[in-house]
Amino acid sequence: MRADDGRAADDRIERELYGSGAVWVAGVDEVGRGAWAGPVVVCAALAAPGCPPPPVLPGRGGRPVRLTDSKLLSEAHRAAFAEALPDWLAGHAIGESSAAEIDEVGMTEALRRAARRALDALPHRPDAIILDGGHDFLRGPWRVRCEVKADRRSVTVAAASVLAKVYRDGLMAGLAARHPEFAFDDNAGYPAPEHQRALAALGPTPYHRLSWSYLDDLPQWRHLRRHRDPLAGTGQMSLL
Repeated sequence: MRADDGRAADDRIERELYGSGAVWVAGVDEVGRGAWAGPVVVCAALAAPGCPPPPVLPGRGGRPVRLTDSKLLSEAHRAAFAEALPDWLAGHAIGESSAAEIDEVGMTEALRRAARRALDALPHRPDAIILDGGHDFLRGPWRVRCEVKADRRSVTVAAASVLAKVYRDGLMAGLAARHPEFAFDDNAGYPAPEHQRALAALGPTPYHRLSWSYLDDLPQWRHLRRHRDPLAGTGQMSLL
């Protein structure tokens, strides 16, 4: 699937929510859930009725590149959208949970905390939230609409997807300067081959998630594995 093939995100879900009385609608998406290192990052992107169409970028052969799931966009197009989106949105905010916090409370609770930090930092309180996926991990007090593949269907969730991805990739590129062997600038903390080789040879950095099961496969570093107190949060330690 390509971002310029006519299957870009649109505002139909937003318009349904505006029609039901919502004024401020926020799209929420995350990045970094399945990484072995680095934080999980959540972006909340805010729009209101009357918001103009999102920016469109030029693509190959003059074909337009429209806003969609960040994974369907090239790095250059993600960067260009990330530069243009703040002027289009009514506001956006980033929240994150560190690897240490994920180890302490589990991924689900860490994701909830990161999302709440982002939502609390918005300039206006959302009347409704569009959440990517089929599970409401926020647990109130907002009105939440869960939509599977919302990052390909909702312009605000697509915007959140792009902004979260660009922010986290930049953060991981900064960590790569401190730990070049792990190539975080290329793999963003996900288990790419060079990451796995460096991990086996050097052991985890301070930015690795030590409660995750990959350490069980590294006998020389298995003693560093953390086992979360089940009372510390409601999240889970398994890879998602």
